Amino acid sequence: QVQLVESGGGLVQPGGSLRLSCAASGSIFSINAVGWYRQAPGQQRELVALITTGGSTDYADSVKGRFTISRDNAKNTVYLQMNSLKPEDTAVYYCNAETFENNSWSRYWGQGTQVAVSS
Repeated sequence: QVQLVESGGGLVQPGGSLRLSCAASGSIFSINAVGWYRQAPGQQRELVALITTGGSTDYADSVKGRFTISRDNAKNTVYLQMNSLKPEDTAVYYCNAETFENNSWSRYWGQGTQVAVSS
């Protein structure tokens, strides 16, 4: 199993920046990819950014050029640097790990961290 703990959310003005962190523990070796998702009130959860163990990244069109996903393998942590934040970025942000262990795929979620963009 994998445990994920997010941190770094908060209230920021439009145009500001935040960096979210997702610290992983447990069966780290089984992780295939880590993604950041977000869910706004009344909306479905959506993928924001993804990074694979090979280092490939992918982003939602709405955040391309503003958000950057990265990782620090020594700290077992994945980051989401969010710049030029907009009110529509307001949501609870969740970290997700896709794992392959014992010939089975699994997904694990963190508890979420609130991001609010408002003046």
